[in-house]
Amino acid sequence: MTDHFDALETRDPEAREAALMVRLPAFMATAANGSAHTARVLAGVTPADITSRAALARLPLTRKSDLIADQAADPPFAGLNGVPVGALARIYVSPGPIYEPQGEGVDPFRFARALHATGLRRGDILQNCFAYHFTPAGFMLEGGARALGCPVIPAGTGNTEAQARAAAHLRPRAYSGTPDFLRTILERGDELGLDLSSIRFGHVSGGAYLPPLRAWYADRGLKVLQSYATAECGVIAYESEAREGLILDEDVLVEIVRPGTGDPVPAGEVGEVVVTVFNPAYPLIRFATGDLSAMLPGVSPCGRTNGRIRGWMGRADQAAKLRGMFVRPEMVAEITRRAEMTGRARLVLSEAEGRDRMELRVEAPEEAGLRARLAEALHDVTRLRGEVALVPPGTLPNDGRVVDDTRPVPP
Repeated sequence: MTDHFDALETRDPEAREAALMVRLPAFMATAANGSAHTARVLAGVTPADITSRAALARLPLTRKSDLIADQAADPPFAGLNGVPVGALARIYVSPGPIYEPQGEGVDPFRFARALHATGLRRGDILQNCFAYHFTPAGFMLEGGARALGCPVIPAGTGNTEAQARAAAHLRPRAYSGTPDFLRTILERGDELGLDLSSIRFGHVSGGAYLPPLRAWYADRGLKVLQSYATAECGVIAYESEAREGLILDEDVLVEIVRPGTGDPVPAGEVGEVVVTVFNPAYPLIRFATGDLSAMLPGVSPCGRTNGRIRGWMGRADQAAKLRGMFVRPEMVAEITRRAEMTGRARLVLSEAEGRDRMELRVEAPEEAGLRARLAEALHDVTRLRGEVALVPPGTLPNDGRVVDDTRPVPP
């Protein structure tokens, strides 16, 4: 299945980038008028000047990890909503709690494109096993399916036997939910002697989709693909039949930045996923998801030409406590800034003979006074003493880790 959702997916990459840069200033101006938070982010900035990634990278991040405190101090949304609360379609409550606004529209989370890439077509019944209670996941997938003209069984989570019996009776062509729950339903159907052969496609998210599970579905002749989405951003990237990375959605602008900073990393390097979402009801500009990933080179063999990420690779929040003090990724960035270093750096925490140790490893050639500058900056920023090691460029793993706590976990 190689057809595409629309012509946007096969645009020349340069044309796509130019179109994004044209959208940016107008979107920011509109967002600043509707969102108090965006107005604060753009204070002193002329939206018409934000016409490049370099200009965008100079704006501050909005961190997901800050939303709980920000919304508690300024309810309900800390000014992030771009339209009045009374004009919203739904309000969600995600763990934390974090409150998310949803605007009007059939597919505000843009899942139609991702479901189309999975194989859904008009008239296909989707058994949607994402939660509908408080969180947006169920409505995310339902909105995408309805935009494609697909009837939806709002199955939600749990009730495995009821799920299997409903599937046997209603004959859905597709499943959506967490990666492993489809297997649970199918195995329960096998135990009950039910015919669940109508299910040919699956779209999964919200959990690790590991090779053994992929192989299990393939052995049953199922095409099960995944997407990367968040409650705030909707779809960020999705998998196609090529199964080579996740293709960026056409309505988001993604940056990969060094954890603890807002600085974009070179292509291919692991960093934190930062997303700008062109959503007037929930205008997120440089939203730091806290997730790690990396850009892949080239384009997908499926013909879609947008950029690709490797998928979810862990969390960027690597805070750890050492000798009663927290050390964080942004501290490492400040240390290297003070020492005028631009290479990769990693703060490694370890334990020896019952004592905590801290070593700052920096990719840099030996240079007179460099170790001393780094050691001084390390102490000034963390208030802790530690060692400094200079290592050759390319020595540190490309895994996005900036604070690496290798100490054994207490039993």
